[in-house]
Amino acid sequence: MVDELGVAVVGFGWMGRVHTQAYARLPHHYPRLPLRPRLITVAEEVPGRAEEAAGQFGFASATRDWREVAADPRVRAVSITAPNFLHREIGVAMAEAGKHIWIEKPVGLTSEDARAVADAVAKAGVQGAVGFNYRNAPAVEAARELIASGEIGTVTHVRIRLFSDYAAHPDSALTWRYERARGGSGVLGDLASHGADLARFLLGDIASLTADTAIFLPERARPTGATAGHALASGGEPGPVENEDYVNCLLRFASGARGVLEACRVSVGEQNNYGFEVHGTKGAVLWDFRRMNELAVSRGSTYQDQPVSTVYVGPGAGEFAAFQPGAANAMGYDDLKVIEAYRFVRSVAEGVPYGATLADAVASGAALDAMTRSAERGCWVEVGVG
Repeated sequence: MVDELGVAVVGFGWMGRVHTQAYARLPHHYPRLPLRPRLITVAEEVPGRAEEAAGQFGFASATRDWREVAADPRVRAVSITAPNFLHREIGVAMAEAGKHIWIEKPVGLTSEDARAVADAVAKAGVQGAVGFNYRNAPAVEAARELIASGEIGTVTHVRIRLFSDYAAHPDSALTWRYERARGGSGVLGDLASHGADLARFLLGDIASLTADTAIFLPERARPTGATAGHALASGGEPGPVENEDYVNCLLRFASGARGVLEACRVSVGEQNNYGFEVHGTKGAVLWDFRRMNELAVSRGSTYQDQPVSTVYVGPGAGEFAAFQPGAANAMGYDDLKVIEAYRFVRSVAEGVPYGATLADAVASGAALDAMTRSAERGCWVEVGVG
């Protein structure tokens, strides 16, 4: 017997669409999941967008006011994919209304916002999942197990990169993403939040760091209408970019390992160049998101001139078996969101958290806050999550 889980999506840009598609695919990949999502309502303030989404994806209703979602008894779980500045208000309200929440990163504008949502979730006794999707890649989970097993020895250093060109065009619209009041940080919250989460997921807590940031495209055109994703705009009134395009950061982990984290949203020639290289006293493991189902692994006892082998992950790695029957069959970005949806719904069904939680969002937010302080002061700062 499979019970229904009434779900809603608040905010229907690209990420709202991805969440919706993930819910729809759950029965195909996880037929034994004891809860089956039912699309109840979609909330989006842009006129006509919610109605269009309801018609295309089969939501039972549509609204422009997310508060109607909080009051709807049919809704038990909510995806929050609205702009960053709304995350805290919506997240707290949904938790207080007794709704389980799956919320995109960064959870609000600061770690304080993330902590407020985490506290509301804990007080209400509901489940809270966060959209750190890259940790869901089966190869990343395999790398974590490899590191924990000691096969590459004691980890000495890591390099994490997140380079993209989504904001590289000078005609990229000056949306909320580039404003401090509504977007908060720039590439810190968008890409470096994933980097901070991956660093902690793979190597444990970050103890301290020093960072530098820069704005390379200081002015963009204001959009003349509604936008979604990373739209272009021309002819609009120019306005200032208020948050950073680039960050580089040196990390010191509690384990004693060292790291480098670098992220940029205006890297011409780079399309989603995300990945990491983890080095240990006996070997190394490397991952590139663009070759998502592969790991480059060096292990053995020769140390010098030790070869690197390509490992194609398969059904024994993470959730790979829910998507493909054998190693080297490709998985893609949207599959990571299906895994995320599965872990969220499983958390609701069993009352136990699976996957990235709001505690992980608080920890990532603390690292981002520390990067901001370091860039402002020009010095090393400690990373605290208390």
